[in-house]
Amino acid sequence: MDAFDLLHGRNSVAKLCEPAPGKEALENIYRAALRAPDHARLRPWRFLSVTGDGRNKLGELYARALAARNSQATVAELDKARGKALRAPLIVVVVACIQAHPKVPKVEQLLSAGCAAHAMLLAVHALGFAGIWRTGANAFDRMVMDGLGLAANEELIGFLYLGTVDGKAKPLAELNVADYVQEWK
Repeated sequence: MDAFDLLHGRNSVAKLCEPAPGKEALENIYRAALRAPDHARLRPWRFLSVTGDGRNKLGELYARALAARNSQATVAELDKARGKALRAPLIVVVVACIQAHPKVPKVEQLLSAGCAAHAMLLAVHALGFAGIWRTGANAFDRMVMDGLGLAANEELIGFLYLGTVDGKAKPLAELNVADYVQEWK
């Protein structure tokens, strides 16, 4: 795939099914993440791979976190929270590992981890798979972070839901570059 076709054609896909990227594909996907911009080579990221029954466990964690946030959550809302972890055959949890550094503030480390996530989505697309970056309340919930084993200096950047397009991908809107770029004088 041509690099510009890749960059111009990547699209978030919400409806995903099997197969997920396999071992060799995942190696390439993670290698792409490791090339994210990284001031001082802190490598302020790590990734958790959630597959198989791990998705059910993640769904239970989502439901417990929802119940803790909202004691009035209904059974249907708790079931919906559980189901979120089953929307793709593979979920990659992107974690920012924040380190004290005199020249690299927290925001740069968060952005670096975000760039790693984006690189993974580009690699997923290049390999013929699809994905979507999801956040929502669970990405900012300390109970979820603790349940995933994140340390106090770590933050959840998002959940990358990965698999194969189920049906048809949504069309991409054509954007005019001039609407987003201006010369500063």
